Amino acid sequence: MKLFDLRGGVHPEGRKDLSAQRHIRAVPLPKYLYISLQQHIGAPAVPIVQVGEQVLKGQLIAAAQGNVSSSIHAPTSGVIAALGDWNSPHPSGLSVPTITLQSDGEEQWIATEISNDPFTFSPEEISARVGAAGIVGLGGATFPAALKLNLSRSSGVHTLIMNGGECEPYLTCDDRIMRERAVEIVEGIRLIAIAVAAKEILVGIEDNKPEAIAAMQEAAKGSSVKVVAMPSMYPMGSEKQIIQVLTGNEIPAGGRPADIGVLVHNVATAFAVQQAIRFGRPLISRIVTVSGGAIKAACNVEALIGTPVQELIDFADGYVQPATRLVLGGPMMGQQFTNTSVPVVKGTSGVLALTADEVGQAEASPCIRCSTCVRACPVGLLPLEMAAHIRIADLSGAVNLGLKDCIACGSCSYVCPAHIPLVHYFNYAKGDLAAQERIKLKQESTKKLAEARNERIARIERERAEAAAKRKAAREAKERAAKEAVAKAEAV
Repeated sequence: MKLFDLRGGVHPEGRKDLSAQRHIRAVPLPKYLYISLQQHIGAPAVPIVQVGEQVLKGQLIAAAQGNVSSSIHAPTSGVIAALGDWNSPHPSGLSVPTITLQSDGEEQWIATEISNDPFTFSPEEISARVGAAGIVGLGGATFPAALKLNLSRSSGVHTLIMNGGECEPYLTCDDRIMRERAVEIVEGIRLIAIAVAAKEILVGIEDNKPEAIAAMQEAAKGSSVKVVAMPSMYPMGSEKQIIQVLTGNEIPAGGRPADIGVLVHNVATAFAVQQAIRFGRPLISRIVTVSGGAIKAACNVEALIGTPVQELIDFADGYVQPATRLVLGGPMMGQQFTNTSVPVVKGTSGVLALTADEVGQAEASPCIRCSTCVRACPVGLLPLEMAAHIRIADLSGAVNLGLKDCIACGSCSYVCPAHIPLVHYFNYAKGDLAAQERIKLKQESTKKLAEARNERIARIERERAEAAAKRKAAREAKERAAKEAVAKAEAV
């Protein structure tokens, strides 16, 4: 299959050998699970359980709120111990609404509906079951999968691309799941294709994963699923880049894949879809890479959602030396954290404990205008110019240069000889823009409420005036009738 060139990109040291050859193992059941209500893009889920309530594994414990949201299910059986706040897996360390579940050790499942032939389901039924299972994009974006399927179907998607790139250094969770669960993944891919009526199905895997490529090709034999080996580079696993490499098409600025007839999903998401449609199992666990130079025994684990990160580190035999930096996800786009009591969420692909040598911190110096960041940018932006505008609080100038098209891959920061944290500027600016947008929406909402209130008051005043006028007219008519009656009586 013909592959197309990708602009920019970098080649960081992979360090995948630390965990790539280790089979997926299940983390022992923790005593407490801390299940965040905000594990997805959109509105947080709403709890439907009470403290002290007994729940079963797979039971719905928090319902989706609105169109862009996702349901959450009990990862194990036990008792709801608390409904309150717990530390979030975010650099801020702030707490978020959380359901605390005390496990009973029984692992007793709810009754599930097993389908012997899931391919008889309609596209709408597949999407509905995916939504009911609380599945989100497991590549990191955590967009509600059912909504993505429905939007793609209504947009006339013709090409389904499954992302097995996993270009971030250290991470091997997708590599391992493709090696060990390829048959299930391919079935999930075929079900997703039915849900969106895709005519072409491509699975892109970086060529540094030969075992995963072989396993997926074997599982795809006799089907319409085509497995394609892609060059190993960063950020090959990004949605825009994998589309460009496999199809030669680019997503328009400010657009989405469906605009060019493409849907992209992660291979781990396909596995979750297969489990939900064939076995009726909701998304209650995920594969996580535990790695980094400070970890004694790097590995890939299957962890229940809500498991404290410290449990994963302990399962990997702890630290061989103190960690200089802890990261959730990959080192390029992941989030730093300091409190290991934070829980695994649906979007947690990795737990990295990095040493000082791996972090390689250096003081930033002034920009030397070398344009290395420009050459590295896979989207074709001007990072140095955008950062200059952001430094003087000119967000509109940065937006005009393409800030909203930045995928925050960090390639510019990685290659900068002056060690300027360019991507930090862009993430900050995007956060500021989002805050401004929220303020704008709030102001518009307040304005609409005020206008509605004024209209309601005006309507009430009109109705009162009309009622008063009617009463006055009725009174005057009654008085006239009385006068006329008196006049008639006097005339007689």
